This record gives sequence, C-alpha cells and structure tokens, in this order.
Amino acid sequence: MFEEIKDALVKQLDLDPDTITPEAELVNDLGVNSIELADLIMSCEDKYDIEIDDDDIKNFITVGDVAEYLSKTIA
Repeated sequence: MFEEIKDALVKQLDLDPDTITPEAELVNDLGVNSIELADLIMSCEDKYDIEIDDDDIKNFITVGDVAEYLSKTIA
C-alpha cells in the first residue's frame, strides 16, 4: 500500500520519490498543502471505492499513516 501512495504523490504532486518514506510527514517534510491532501484523499476514495471520514484525515500525519489506514480499510 505504501508504494501505491508513494506513486500517487509522485504523479499528482510531482514530488521526488526519494523523499517519500513511510516516516515522511505530508506537510512538514513533503510540503503537501490542504488542497493537495484533499486531492490525494479523493483519488484514494475513488480508486478503492471507500469514503474517508474527516476525523480520520486529521490523523494522516505521515505517508505511513495514510498507507496503514487504507490497508486496514480495504482489507
């Protein structure tokens, strides 16, 4: 799941793949802003046919947080 999130960040936000690790913070390390995060969330919802609650999004600090959430949700 991490690799899929990493690919989405590279494609959607034109980020350097070498900077994206499970521990990388979306905002502080990768510079993802709120609009970019919303776009990432929407693409995940579309791809996996799920709805991600706003309260859950608040817990998405690192790339690993997103990957872990999706792994549990779509399992």
